[in-house]
Amino acid sequence: MKVFVLNCGSSSLKYQLIEMPEKKVLAKGLVEKIGLEGSAVIHTKDEGEKIVFEKKIANHTEGIKTVFEILTNGKTGSITDVHEIKAVGHRVVHGGEDFSGSMRINDKVIEALVKNIDLAPLHNPPNLEGIYAINKLLPEVEQVGVFDTAFHQSMPEHAYLYGLPYSLYEKYKIRRYGFHGTSHKYVSKRACEFLDADYENSKIITCHLGNGSSIAAIKNGESVDTSMGLTPNEGLIMGSRTGDIDAGAMLYIQSKEKLDLNQTNTLINKKSGVLGISGISPDMRELEQAAEKGSHRAQLALDMFHYRIRKYIGAYAAAMGGVDIIVLTGGIGENADLSRAAICEGFEYLGLEFDNEKNKGVRGKETIISKDNSKVTAVIIPTDEEIAIATDTFGIVGG
Repeated sequence: MKVFVLNCGSSSLKYQLIEMPEKKVLAKGLVEKIGLEGSAVIHTKDEGEKIVFEKKIANHTEGIKTVFEILTNGKTGSITDVHEIKAVGHRVVHGGEDFSGSMRINDKVIEALVKNIDLAPLHNPPNLEGIYAINKLLPEVEQVGVFDTAFHQSMPEHAYLYGLPYSLYEKYKIRRYGFHGTSHKYVSKRACEFLDADYENSKIITCHLGNGSSIAAIKNGESVDTSMGLTPNEGLIMGSRTGDIDAGAMLYIQSKEKLDLNQTNTLINKKSGVLGISGISPDMRELEQAAEKGSHRAQLALDMFHYRIRKYIGAYAAAMGGVDIIVLTGGIGENADLSRAAICEGFEYLGLEFDNEKNKGVRGKETIISKDNSKVTAVIIPTDEEIAIATDTFGIVGG
């Protein structure tokens, strides 16, 4: 079965065409600058060279229609007819409390996503645009929503509630939802397959580390805590997000700087994190280069990033009564050996014996980076959210 995986942003969309259950990627690409000058499709067939199609693309429907034309073109395509696509899996950022797993999309699901727009005003509207576009272009094809928040719906109340009046939770559902759930679920399961461990009898800490970063505590196959909250800003220091911060500090800054809500939102999401600390870049590679040349603030940003991760790992080990496996994934977790070392060294008290030789130079490869006699296993598992979405979609529609 051919599954089309779709991830729609406000002015872009990512896609993959995947043959299931073989999990073979037939084609993938990116439609960028939708509704803007310079829009284009960057397409790759069968892991070959990237082909760029420059074309004015006014909206998501036009973008998806253009992708379908490329997929069925004799020279660039992977299928002869768009109706070979039997299911579409959508990445949906926020499912609120309505979804604890992936769901076949129907009118009730769409209604719930519209209701949750307030919780993800930047993400759910374009996710819905993708659903509407498929309804228009392939009305007979079944669609599945795979929600970033769903995996974390197993968290207990004492983990997901904030210390606010309970009435605010009842009125507005103010709580920790967590994100990157598709990635955390995928890499935790894949780690157990790779290590021949029992997923439903393991304590796992997954570290999804990139420009946006989060950590999850997964006990016996269920998420019991995660670092991101009502929004993706809570938790770790990130590329340009503050992570955890005293709410009173924000009130103080708003007062002193005379910031309105939009300016405050820009400050905490786009001007903070390692970018704000270093004054150089949100990119860890550039910070490492600057630190090597003697930049104190670049080194400080790196130290703060690593420290916050280590603190969460320790906290989640305490919350679960120990840890068996620590998984590193995402752009930093998979590729940055210096960051992995800074994060994993010094955890002997937890039972982790880190092996720096196994760690050195590893990029994007499933690798154990703890010593053979380590009680806790540290492992690199490259994430693959598209395959995870296709797997859930196939399981619901065709499996």
